Amino acid sequence: MLKKITLTLAALLCWFSAAVTADVLQVRPDAPATYVVKPGDTLWDISGLYLNQPWRWPELWQMNPQVDNPHLIYPGDVLSLTFDSEGRPRLGLSSKRAMRLTPQGRTIHKNPDAIATLPLGIIRPFLSYDQAMSQQQIDALPYILGSNSAAKSANETNTLYVKGELVEGAAYAVYRPGRAYVDPDSGEVLGYETRLIATTRAFRSGQAGSEGTSFEPAAMRVLSVTREIRQGDKVIPAYDQQALPAQFVMTKPEQAVSGKIIASSSDLREFARMDVVVLNLGQSALRAGHMLGIYRQSPTVVDGSGKPVYLEDASRLQKVMRDFGGEVLKMPKEKVGELMVFKTSDNVSFAVVTQTDKPIRVGDIITNL
Repeated sequence: MLKKITLTLAALLCWFSAAVTADVLQVRPDAPATYVVKPGDTLWDISGLYLNQPWRWPELWQMNPQVDNPHLIYPGDVLSLTFDSEGRPRLGLSSKRAMRLTPQGRTIHKNPDAIATLPLGIIRPFLSYDQAMSQQQIDALPYILGSNSAAKSANETNTLYVKGELVEGAAYAVYRPGRAYVDPDSGEVLGYETRLIATTRAFRSGQAGSEGTSFEPAAMRVLSVTREIRQGDKVIPAYDQQALPAQFVMTKPEQAVSGKIIASSSDLREFARMDVVVLNLGQSALRAGHMLGIYRQSPTVVDGSGKPVYLEDASRLQKVMRDFGGEVLKMPKEKVGELMVFKTSDNVSFAVVTQTDKPIRVGDIITNL
């Protein structure tokens, strides 16, 4: 009995040691000793030079007193790779040409030269404008009444009139509801895509015309147009570009996560690294910065008396009768990529694909790394 206990403890100790070793931060063998930050770099790009798992970059910056905020580095900064007394890798600054900014609360992209976590050109439209809204939310939005001309569309004018009260001087986006985001398992509509039509700025707040007051439409000047503006298009507040969250703290979710990719920004069947995808999980399950694995279910196999065949190759009659002539074996899921969540809403989230082993598809499974 004592021998069994000893062997069990030894096995557990070996497993624990292996687990700890596996979780030690490993630097790529070709990692540069020094690196000069260049315009257009991102934290993801720089971390990829040093780590096979770039999302673990905060561990690389730990315990560097010369770095007040590793989220904010600038072109011209010189980064140096060192190792502490326990052999743990550390990335620090050899020199600092630009003043560091210390954020209060959420990090804000105030300096246009600060290095962002991911390419802002890819996710900027989603951070600034794109939404996933319920029908109830859409119905409650202010909407376009018309323009200062009688044209059928407002593309040829720079003034739009709105039913609703706006904030004078604030930025607004004009939207048109698009496709429904549908949960593939339950069939529930999780929200609706909102397609950006134009960007505007309000110059008159308007009056709703409640009892005892006269009605006056709000008014906006058109800044840019992506497609034809129509009467009835919806109006939503837009973030000023100076307030974009350029930096994200990339972490694993603390709880178990299970969901699916339900759409992509490209509307293509397959997509690749740095494409934006939509998940059937909302802000109750995810937050910006969460890193997740993308997995694909391997096809089910029927192990019959002849040779194994894929379930999808069974005849129509076999599928109707549920008699496949052998044991139905469910194959495992295999990892095909990784993604980072950058925006959440009530029922869906937007994420950017950061790494792929195979082309990513709608229907791929999202779960913990």
